[in-house]
Amino acid sequence: MARVLVTGGCGFVGRHLVQALAGRGDDVRVLDLSGPGRGDPQVEYVQGSVADLALCERALEGMERLYHMAGIAHLWRANKDDFDLVNRRGTETILAAAAAKGIGRIVHCSTESILLPRRRNHKAIDESVTPRLEDMPGAYTRSKYLGERAALRAARSGQDIVVVNPTVPIGNGDRNMTPPAEMFALFLAGRTPFFLDCVLNLVDVRDLADGILRAADEGRSGERYILGGENVALHDLLRSLERLSGRKMPKRRVPASVALTTGFISGWIADNLTRSAPTVTREGVLLALRSAPFDSAKARREFGYRPGPIEQALTEVVEAFKRRSGH
Repeated sequence: MARVLVTGGCGFVGRHLVQALAGRGDDVRVLDLSGPGRGDPQVEYVQGSVADLALCERALEGMERLYHMAGIAHLWRANKDDFDLVNRRGTETILAAAAAKGIGRIVHCSTESILLPRRRNHKAIDESVTPRLEDMPGAYTRSKYLGERAALRAARSGQDIVVVNPTVPIGNGDRNMTPPAEMFALFLAGRTPFFLDCVLNLVDVRDLADGILRAADEGRSGERYILGGENVALHDLLRSLERLSGRKMPKRRVPASVALTTGFISGWIADNLTRSAPTVTREGVLLALRSAPFDSAKARREFGYRPGPIEQALTEVVEAFKRRSGH
């Protein structure tokens, strides 16, 4: 049994990770901006920001491991500086606190989106990819890239840090409506007659949580591990959603130029007029246009990562939508 801190433990992936940690007997503390709601009574919750150094040090008191899951996962914020504050500076702050407290193993949660090539080439992406800051298509990916660089830099300086790059987690309980959940809701609600074809790598959030545990236990410090599941073309995913939900899915593909224009206009309106999240962002469109399959062979080989089929998780997504919409 280990004493562990999970930042962002009230988020979608974070809650499943906390459940898995507590289930195997670890003593779990959570640091999150959000309150626990109906959290696990066996888990201790500390409310606050990973950008607060003093709070991070207090949250790490007595801990042996750190799972840094906290971050802004959405592609739009009214204040663009929030991305850098949380995803980069928050990472630097929690790692500095961990160094001061002598924390042993640290897992830093990055994202697959920073690994996508500038131009789509349909080649499977693995850990050999070397992304560059200038290739990042927007504020979200820039901040996540810089957060990952901070973690890898700290590992080179002697901290015991493993980086994981989850792909697109799906399943029940995404109360924060991360981009994947928003995408599913958009299609299931019939709010668009078009789709921008791309390739998604979908992973059951429970398999992802298991992969994060395995990376913490057996991953090599300073290494990056892609934790993915099934590579699925969006048109095939829509057929699956139609079969599972009984709802008609869009059949018409939207041209890239139209999607980019829509993303630009929607973002401008959100930034300057409504100050509320748009349905589509330019950064999101650019990521879709760069989409590629992902290869998790390194995690499979080094610590036995074995994600299962996504059918059950897709079913849970559809059922959760029906409950929310009253259907």
